[in-house]
Amino acid sequence: MIDANLNRSSEGLRVLEDVARFVLNDAELSQRLRTLRHNLARVAKSMSVQLLSDRDSEHDVGGHHSKNKGQAMEAVSLRSFLDLVTANAKRVEESLRVMEELAKLPDLNSMLNSVSFEQTRFALYTLERDLISRISRRDKVKGMAGLYVILDRQFLAGRDELDIATQIIEGGAKAIQLRDKQIKRGELLILARKLKGLCSQAGVLFITNDYLDLALAVDADGLHIGQQDLPLPVVRRQLPIDKLVGCSVTTRVQATKAQSEGADYIAVGSMFPTTTKKEAVVVGVDMLKELKRIVSAPLVAIGGINHDNIGEVVAAGADTVAVISAALSEKDVKRAVQKLVAKMNLVKGKCQSR
Repeated sequence: MIDANLNRSSEGLRVLEDVARFVLNDAELSQRLRTLRHNLARVAKSMSVQLLSDRDSEHDVGGHHSKNKGQAMEAVSLRSFLDLVTANAKRVEESLRVMEELAKLPDLNSMLNSVSFEQTRFALYTLERDLISRISRRDKVKGMAGLYVILDRQFLAGRDELDIATQIIEGGAKAIQLRDKQIKRGELLILARKLKGLCSQAGVLFITNDYLDLALAVDADGLHIGQQDLPLPVVRRQLPIDKLVGCSVTTRVQATKAQSEGADYIAVGSMFPTTTKKEAVVVGVDMLKELKRIVSAPLVAIGGINHDNIGEVVAAGADTVAVISAALSEKDVKRAVQKLVAKMNLVKGKCQSR
């Protein structure tokens, strides 16, 4: 039992460590998992001769020749990295609990430390949450790569929000952000719920702007905040672990700070002069290029972007492009979005073929 559960724990931790390392490229998570694995390896090493002497895999009734093995494997088939992490985390946690209980037996408590296995198990609970959180948000961020349309109600000038949102979706946008700083929050909640339902049905991300309570109330896919809004660490603690948090920046200091505090994506702007947000600071495409070199978080270019200059920001390294007037000022919003998406894809294709 000791041998089997030490092996099971070590193997499961190795899978989790490799996910953190190769899938998430997260050095800190990788190191935490490696430390747990090495601690268990020291326990196994101290008992290696006895464990190997007692090992009898060939006659183990739960081994590879078990009649129910195929059924068991089918029951835990994996469909995603989330499934992979969950399955291996549970495997390790269960094994650690077995070791913890065995260590309480009089014949074994001199060789095994029950408290140490308990501490490792609780450390893994936290690591499992962190891994699941990172992977679920990573998939969402990858899904928003493309055109991100900000549905600014003041800019709509009375047009039907759901009709415009439908056109945005049909045009090929990957994300819609609802922004309105004037309407009463109760009225905005009603609209946000309808937009969330529309986006969910279409497989498009729905992001709310500024209001944490609104994001929670409608189960939005994420929340976008600025430098004057709630601090990012506070937002991250309040939102469910699978929700995105985006942050607007104008400087490299703000960008590196946002990344260190857990921003899933960083909006950089304004790229060009814009009439949509008169107080916007124009930082230019050079800032986008600079941030591309120093931060690993996906970058969303925003501010004054239209069909004529969208190729410039894509070529400069924007992972996603956010627009307002370039889409909403056109009579045929769907066609405007289609043209923007087509221009983005054309430039991306040229950049990738170089």
